Amino acid sequence: MESKSEAILGGVTKRNYQDPTLAFKVNIGFAQPKTSRSQKLTERLKYLKERRADKDLEKLARTQQLTIPLDKVKEEWQESVAAQHIKTVAEHYGVFQHLYGDAYFFPRVMLGVRYRQQGDDCFAVVHRGNVIKPAEAAVMPEVSYKANPDSLWTLLLTNLDGHLMLEDSEYVHWFVGNIPGNDIGKGEVICDYLQPFPPKGTGFHRLVFVLYKQEKRMDYGSFKRQQPCLCLEERTFRTQDFYRERQDDLTPAGLAFFQSDWDPSLTDFFHNTLEMQEPIYEYDFPPPYIRPQEWFPLVQPFNTYMDKYRDEKQIAKEYLLKKLKKTHPFRKPDPPPKYPHAFRMDLNLPSWLRVEKKKERLGWGRVIEHS
Repeated sequence: MESKSEAILGGVTKRNYQDPTLAFKVNIGFAQPKTSRSQKLTERLKYLKERRADKDLEKLARTQQLTIPLDKVKEEWQESVAAQHIKTVAEHYGVFQHLYGDAYFFPRVMLGVRYRQQGDDCFAVVHRGNVIKPAEAAVMPEVSYKANPDSLWTLLLTNLDGHLMLEDSEYVHWFVGNIPGNDIGKGEVICDYLQPFPPKGTGFHRLVFVLYKQEKRMDYGSFKRQQPCLCLEERTFRTQDFYRERQDDLTPAGLAFFQSDWDPSLTDFFHNTLEMQEPIYEYDFPPPYIRPQEWFPLVQPFNTYMDKYRDEKQIAKEYLLKKLKKTHPFRKPDPPPKYPHAFRMDLNLPSWLRVEKKKERLGWGRVIEHS
C-alpha cells in the first residue's frame, strides 16, 4: 500500500520529469582528471593501516592532546573532491541553471574571496552560499587563487536575482579582464566594483564570482564602463549571452558565491550613492480561505470563530482602546510582573475568558499581533 507521502513524491517526480535526450547538461569547464578508484582505495587502506599502528597517535588521542592540522585537511579536500562538492552545492542553489542554462562546470581552481572589515584581522569570507550583509561587502574584496604568471584570467561578479526591471537579466557588480596570473590589481577593470544592494522585501540574492581562464588576450571594449559606474541600466548583464559569444576563448574554472539581503545601510546607499528613491517590495499574499459562516457551528470556540468574519481593523481598534485604558500620558508603563500566574484568577469567570486573560498576561496570541 503506497503511503500519502510516497504518492505526493511520485506525483511531483512525474510533473518535473524531463526527457534526458532533450534536457541533458553540458560540461563547459575543464575535464575531470581520470583517477583509478582501485589505486585510491589502496592508498586509503594503507594510510588507515599506518594510522592504526601508530601508538603515539593513539596515546595523543586518548589523552586528548591530538591536534588536527586543518590547513592540511582543507588542502587535501581541495585536491580531491572539492570540485565535485562545490558543483553539487551550486546546483542545489540553482547557480548553473541561472548562469548558463543547460550547462555546468567543475570548479578546478579554488577561488578565495574575502571582504576586509573595520578590524585589520577581521574578514567576511565568501564560501558557497553563506550570508554576507551589504554593509560587510561595501568595499572591494580581496581575491586569491593559484595560477601561472603567464596565464590570463577574467573575473566576474554578478547578481542573479537583483535586476529591478528585467526578469532574465543580471547586474554586473565587478568585471576585471586580462588578469596576468593571480594579480587582480594588474588586470583591466572593465566595470568597477559596486556593493550588493538587494531591495527591501526581495529576500536573499545570490551574488556569484566566476573565474574564467583565457586562451588569449580579450577585447572587452563593448563592456567598458565609465568609472565609477552608478547607472544600473549600464550594468545590465547576461552571463549566458556573454559566454556564448566567447566560449572558444573562455573556460570557467573557479566559483564562489554568497547570499545577501537588505540591511539599513542600503537606505543611505540608494539615496546618496545611486541617487534614487529606495525601492521597497511587499508580497501580496492571497487572502486565506475561510469557509462560509454557519448559524450553528459545531465544535467551534465561539470567541475566535466570530472574529474570523470581523474586520481586522475593528479588532485592532479594540485592542488599542484596551491598551490605552492602562496608559497614563505622563507616567511610564508599569513593568510586567515577573510571575504572571501568581495573581489570583477569578474562578467565576467563564473558561474561555480565563484562557484569554492567561494569554494576555503571558503575551501570547493576538496580544502580540495588535500590541
